[in-house]
Amino acid sequence: MSVPTRRFPTQFSNFKRPAALDRLIEHIRRLAPGDKLILALLVLAFVISCLAGLRELEKTFLVEQPARGGTLTEGVVGAPRFVNPLLALTDADRDLTALTYAGLMGIGADGTLAPVLAERYEISPDGKTYTFVLREHMKFSDGTPVTAEDVVFTVERAQDPALKSPEYANWASVRAEVVDSRTVRFTLPQPYAPFIEDTTLGILPARLWRNVPNSQFPFSPLMERPVAAGPFTVTHVLRDRNGNIKEYDLVAYDNYATGRPYLDRIHMKFYASPSELASAVRRGSVESAYGVAREGALRAPYARVFGVFFNPEKEPMLAEDEVREALSVAIDRRNIVEGVLGGYGTPLMGPLPPGAGVASPALPDPSGRIEAARAILDEGGWDYEEGVGWTSGESVMPTITLRTSSVAELKLIAASVQSDWEALGVPVEVELYEPGSLTQEVIRPREYDALLFGEVIGRDRDLYAFWHSGQRKDPGLNIALYADETVDGLLARIRTETDPDAVTADLARAAELIAADYPAAFTHAPDFLYAVPKDVKGIVLPQIASPSDRFATVSRWHRHSEYVWPFLVSSK
Repeated sequence: MSVPTRRFPTQFSNFKRPAALDRLIEHIRRLAPGDKLILALLVLAFVISCLAGLRELEKTFLVEQPARGGTLTEGVVGAPRFVNPLLALTDADRDLTALTYAGLMGIGADGTLAPVLAERYEISPDGKTYTFVLREHMKFSDGTPVTAEDVVFTVERAQDPALKSPEYANWASVRAEVVDSRTVRFTLPQPYAPFIEDTTLGILPARLWRNVPNSQFPFSPLMERPVAAGPFTVTHVLRDRNGNIKEYDLVAYDNYATGRPYLDRIHMKFYASPSELASAVRRGSVESAYGVAREGALRAPYARVFGVFFNPEKEPMLAEDEVREALSVAIDRRNIVEGVLGGYGTPLMGPLPPGAGVASPALPDPSGRIEAARAILDEGGWDYEEGVGWTSGESVMPTITLRTSSVAELKLIAASVQSDWEALGVPVEVELYEPGSLTQEVIRPREYDALLFGEVIGRDRDLYAFWHSGQRKDPGLNIALYADETVDGLLARIRTETDPDAVTADLARAAELIAADYPAAFTHAPDFLYAVPKDVKGIVLPQIASPSDRFATVSRWHRHSEYVWPFLVSSK
C-alpha cells in the first residue's frame, strides 16, 4: 500500500527568498565568532525593547487592579488575652478582634459606617427603632450560617452585668429581638443618633457560646481561636515557654461578607514595650507597626484630645475664671507638639480633635504668651510679689498639684507645662502614677487639682459624657466637673438630631462655649502613625478612635497587582 505524498500548496512550494535576504545570511555566515555574538546580543536587546514597548503600550489600554497573594508581618505592643468583642480590653485584644470578627456595620475608608454583615438597615421616624437585614448566605469560619439569633445572643451577653463587658454601657437599655432568621430589630428607650456606631460590635456564634457560663467565658478555647465571620481566621498560635502568646497566624477568610481579602496571610508578633517593637521594625523582624515614627509612615488624625483638666472643687482658686484662662494661655502648645511629639500632633485650644469638622480656637502668640497670661491675672485683680507669688486680697495662689500617668510622653508634657506655669510665677508640683493607679486613685475619686489626661472623643463626636453636668461624678467622664445649662442643652440635642448640618452647628456652638470657659487647658491632639511597607497598597486610614481602626480597610490591602481590560475590572 502506497503512502500518499504530502504536498505544500503551490504558492509556498514556488516561494523563493529575496536576493537581499540571501546576501544578508551569507554576510552573517562570514562574520567572525565574536562579531556574531555581538550581533546576537544586539538582536536580543532589540527584541526585548520591542516587547517592553508593546507591554507599555498595552498598559495604556489596561487597568491596574489588586491581585490576591502576599503576607504582612505586623508588630504590636502587649499580649492578647481576650480575642472577643465582648471582653477585648487591650490594643492587642482589639487588633485581633477587628481582624477575626465582623459586625452588622463597619468603618469605611472615609470614616463613615458601612454595612458588613448587614445588607441594609432602616431607622423609624421617631429615631427609636433600628431594623437590620442580614446578607444572604453569610457564614462563620466553621461554615455555619450567621443569623439574627446570633446577633441577639451577642447583644444579650453584652447586657449581662455579670459578664462585666466593656460594651455593657452601649447596650444596657437596648431591646434586641429576632424578627426572622435574617432580620433583627433594636428598640431604644429614646432617640440616640450615635447608636449606629455601636452596631460595629463583632457577632458571636450563639451555638458555640450559649452554654458557656460567665465565669468560664474568659477561659474558653474560643477566646484564643475564635470562630467568627471577620476578614481573617486564626490558623496557628505560638506561645513562649511561660505560656505567653508571642505570635498569631491568620489567613484570609474566603467567605468574608464584603469579599475575600487580597492578602493571603497576616502574621502578628507581640512585644513587651514600644522600644522593643521599634527595634523589631528597625531590624526588619516586622514590616508594619503603629506608633512607630519612621520615614514614610502613614499619618491620620487621632480622635483624642489631651489637656490639663482643672478641678475647682479640690482647689477653689481654680474656680476663678482669670486663673484658669491665664494658666491655659501660658502653655506653649507648639513646644509640646514639636519638642515632645516630634511634630506628630496638632496644638489645640478646644475640646474637639482635628477631623471633627469644627475649628479649634486660635492659639496664643507663643512669644508673648507669658506676658499675656500675666496681663489676664493683673486685670483680674491679682498682684505679683517676688518671694510671695500671686496674691488677690488676702489670698495667695497656692502650689498646684499636677497629676498624670508615668507614661514617658506624658511625663515630658507635664514637665513642659510645669516650666510654663513656673515662668508665669505659679508654683507647680508634678505627681506621676501608673496608669491603673491613676484611674482608681486619682480620676475616679476626682483627687487632683489639675489632671493631664487624654479623652477619646470618637468618630461620632459625642461630647456628652465629657462635658454634660450630669457626668461630673464617677463613672461619668466629666473630669473638669464642668456645668453649663446651655452646653447641657446642646449636647443633649445633638444626641437626638439626625441632620448632619444641625449636629455640626450645635457641636461648634458647644465647643465654643466650653473653650471660652477654660475648664481645661487643652494642649494637643496626637497623630496616629502607622509604619507600613511601601509595596502594600490600598491602605486608607480613617480618623482613628482606637488603634484597631487602622484595619478598617484591611480586606482591600494588597501587595500584588494585575492589569486587565476595563470591562473585566472587579466591581468590589
